[in-house]
Amino acid sequence: MPTRLMPPADEAYQFPLLIKQLLLSTQRYEGENGIAYRDALRFSYREFNARVCRLANMLAELGVQAGDTVAVMDWDSHRYLECFFAVPMIGAVLHTVNIRLSHDQLVYTMNHAEDRLVLVHEDFLALAEGLREQLTTVDNWLLLCDGEQTPATTLPIAGEYEALLQQADSRYDFPDFDENSIATTFYTSGTTGNPKGVFFSHRQLVLHTLNMINALTSVNGTPLLGNDSVYMPVTPMFHVHAWGIPYAATMVGAQQIYPGRYEPDRLVRLIRDEGVSFSHCVPTILQMMLHSEEAKKTDFSHWNLMLGGSALPEGLARTALDLGIEVFCGYGMSETCPLLSVTRLDRTTRALDRDSQIPIRRKAGVPTNLVDLQIWGPDDQPLPHDGEITGEIVVRAPWLTQSYFKEPEKGHELWRGGWLHTGDVAVIHPDGFIEIRDRIKDMIKTGGEWLSSLELESLISSHPDVDAVAVVGLPDEQWGERPHALVIPKNEQLSADDIKLHLMKFVETGHINKWAIPADIDFVDDIPKTSVGKIDKKRIRNQLS
Repeated sequence: MPTRLMPPADEAYQFPLLIKQLLLSTQRYEGENGIAYRDALRFSYREFNARVCRLANMLAELGVQAGDTVAVMDWDSHRYLECFFAVPMIGAVLHTVNIRLSHDQLVYTMNHAEDRLVLVHEDFLALAEGLREQLTTVDNWLLLCDGEQTPATTLPIAGEYEALLQQADSRYDFPDFDENSIATTFYTSGTTGNPKGVFFSHRQLVLHTLNMINALTSVNGTPLLGNDSVYMPVTPMFHVHAWGIPYAATMVGAQQIYPGRYEPDRLVRLIRDEGVSFSHCVPTILQMMLHSEEAKKTDFSHWNLMLGGSALPEGLARTALDLGIEVFCGYGMSETCPLLSVTRLDRTTRALDRDSQIPIRRKAGVPTNLVDLQIWGPDDQPLPHDGEITGEIVVRAPWLTQSYFKEPEKGHELWRGGWLHTGDVAVIHPDGFIEIRDRIKDMIKTGGEWLSSLELESLISSHPDVDAVAVVGLPDEQWGERPHALVIPKNEQLSADDIKLHLMKFVETGHINKWAIPADIDFVDDIPKTSVGKIDKKRIRNQLS
């Protein structure tokens, strides 16, 4: 529970780094910029700040106290953004529920987080009704509706969000308390066992927000995010606070568009009609958007896009750049809040032709300010940054999660040796650029040599008739493991021999060894993905084994 700070009279004010401080600049500088929800609702930052106060009062009326956990089950919306602020600003903890988890995982995470109040969108009523009897700490529900009609439900709801919001006072004196108080929590699923609870304090989120703003204003000489930007997330708000960028967008007073449920045509239409200038997403979501019908009649030349979550294939990078999309990459993970590094294009790089820029844009960038990032060998010793030697990325920064909720033993494993271990294998080039080679668990060991599944995916994706690809290692009696590829073709004429012949070019130049060419290549209509749109290699391996 947060400890309130009551400074003695006539002593210097000890300014705590609290999320409420992020709201100061919105009304001060860009009060008439604002928030839009799809094409249905829009209001200014002045009204947004008033709505945050109303929500704080509404939560208090519903009995929420400092230290309580408030869960949200919603699409990306203005309501979610209001919860990003109001819930932690009253000293409660915001649990952003991953609505794509399985039934059992949802029950586990909501009980483990000790959710007390749940805000649930009407689209998830049936899901919530199925969970209700197994939730041990929830004692109140609040309904979120997009339409005017309130749907029937068996949940004992306290009311509808908008109706109660309008009844609440638009003024709230948000208290000071310990900046190390927990502000948010969410759950990241691992390869085995139950999802793990990641949590962040007010101090960590404020520092991450300041770092994010700095990073996004120094990527390529032109700020990606500022008060003249039109921002729309295409990363779920339940996933690491949509990479923390809504906090940054609010602090700088950017116009913000929240798309609701992710539907490729709607996303593209909003980008076009609202003049969206900056977004972020994982590569698989970008691919879906570029395949939509709306994409065929949309000019993307005003759109800046930061990609992360998984490697950006060369083929997709070329397609995006051909459409005029300025693509960059960022790197991080749930436990790092998430930003650790981002692509930076200096004057020399910007002067290069497009083809020469692609390898640089596809890398994970360089560490941002206040990030100490190294690569370590199996003996936990630092390795040189020579662009050749690979090691596991380990990191220190002031916004990294300190442990896993209620699982200190897993936290000790995460922080072995006083550095956060990412599980990612990379090289670091002399110029500081990070090049992710693979996840440790996804590296393929064949014939005594390590192969990068990400590198194979990128090379296969460069074939003009390949739409998407995933590569995994499968057990092999002779070689230990052999790469197996799933390919979504652009046309039915593409064959496995075509892909193998394509890869032989890279064998001949010494880029890869001949045993890197997959023995098995399956042509598929879809590739399994995780709840946040990444390629699900664990599931692929299970299906192919």
